[in-house]
Amino acid sequence: METVLLLIHLIVAVCLIGIVLLQRSEGGGLGMGGGGGAMTGRQAATAMTKLTWVFGIAFLVNSVVLTVIAAQNASGGSVVDLLPPDTAVEAPAVPAGESLLPPSGSDDLLTPPRSE
Repeated sequence: METVLLLIHLIVAVCLIGIVLLQRSEGGGLGMGGGGGAMTGRQAATAMTKLTWVFGIAFLVNSVVLTVIAAQNASGGSVVDLLPPDTAVEAPAVPAGESLLPPSGSDDLLTPPRSE
């Protein structure tokens, strides 16, 4: 059942992308384009916009149904619980402070080069 819904979800997503790309561009982005002759707040609903609404609602409903099915199938455990118990690795010991320094060739203090 979940596989069928995932397949339907994929088909609806591709159709939604296609129908949005096929629509006429109004220019300006985010609905700021000109409305043609009459500057009204509402445009005429064409078949493309109605189809966009249908695919958008189908995508949303399918997403919610898939989420509910995935939550029901979840066992409530963690992926870490699936590991065998002998795979636990202890962290290495922290080295002493002196071993963190790079080895020096001599005990003399290093002096910066002279600029002449």
